[in-house]
Amino acid sequence: MSVVIVGTLDTKGEEIGFARDVLQAQGVDTHVVDVGVMGEPEFEPDTGANEVAEAADSTLNQLREDADRGEAMETMGEGAATLVTRMHDDGTVNGVLGLGGSGNTSIATTAMRALPVGVPKVMVSTMASGDTEPYVGAKDVMMLYSVADIEGLNQLSRKVIANAALAMVGMVTNDSGVEIEEKPTIGVTMFGVTTPCVQTAREYLEERGYETIVFHATGTGGRAMEDLIRQGVIDGVLDVTTTEWADELVGGVLAAGPERLDAAAETGTPQVVSTGALDMVNFGPRDSVPEEFEGREFHIHNPQVTLMRTTPEETAELGEIIAEKLNTARGPTALFLPLEGVSMLDVEGEDFHDPEADSALFDALRKHLDESMELIERETDINDDAFAAAMAMKLDEYMRAAGEAPNS
Repeated sequence: MSVVIVGTLDTKGEEIGFARDVLQAQGVDTHVVDVGVMGEPEFEPDTGANEVAEAADSTLNQLREDADRGEAMETMGEGAATLVTRMHDDGTVNGVLGLGGSGNTSIATTAMRALPVGVPKVMVSTMASGDTEPYVGAKDVMMLYSVADIEGLNQLSRKVIANAALAMVGMVTNDSGVEIEEKPTIGVTMFGVTTPCVQTAREYLEERGYETIVFHATGTGGRAMEDLIRQGVIDGVLDVTTTEWADELVGGVLAAGPERLDAAAETGTPQVVSTGALDMVNFGPRDSVPEEFEGREFHIHNPQVTLMRTTPEETAELGEIIAEKLNTARGPTALFLPLEGVSMLDVEGEDFHDPEADSALFDALRKHLDESMELIERETDINDDAFAAAMAMKLDEYMRAAGEAPNS
């Protein structure tokens, strides 16, 4: 078993050497990758900084002479990701450990995010007690707050770094015993307000021999699903909850980026899509909502989450965007419209019930969706059991036609 340690040996050599020694004392081989740019390494790495820079089509001298710190960090992150991915593909790396401040946290986690889900990734960082989304992204990166700055060894830093190293030892030297069944895998998107739909559809699919992976549509959830579709982990998509596009368009906090809905279309993966939670945009606590939205319709989901109702103008634009995304699909695609409500809050009597906004959404989808795409409309809300089952049945139909269903 081998663990790659990614660190800046010009500034954190003592601490990286300590982590290496802990790992080796437990019988784990190590490979130290130096990503320091400004100075000379405090000890000889297994992979030097110039080799990292060259992997990103640069050189160490070029970075020292021409690049500012931000550009240098980005380049070294790209190079580290290339090298670590290469080592993983060659079977010579079983996990990645990093430690440092904001600079090496950015570099090391860039390398970690390049690896598949399931490969152990541990980052000891001064940045771990804050907004970690830029470092974790949509991957299973474990971040451990260093408590003290990583600047020299002391009774505190030794314990924290040793704990991280021992956690890595446990992950790379133990067989979890988890059995991996070879089943066709369906990616499903869910929000709290679309949970009943997903539960019914998931039960239907699993009874027919599929495995399902449910993604919380919080931005990172959508990005994770898109990534796994491209990796070939996901064989079919039940995209019930496309709400992340509302945040992307309007400026909410749970956007998944403009590539959301691209992966299945580009890879030809069978997909069944709906309009789940397009009635809402997500913000944090009520006092965090930007002033430009004052006067809009809000729903306090909990003290940390404030929901804002999308307007007819916004839903019309969302309909056009989603239709255009689906029109590029190379594989079988169906769009399901729940005409009596796209979420729990959008049904009659609830806070976000707005027939005008829903009509604008549905009309735009009808107008812009190509005739080659299958459009199915139901006079019910999205959480109706029959609606959920119909979506699951349609996806099962697509999977069987493609020869990707269980026992097909």
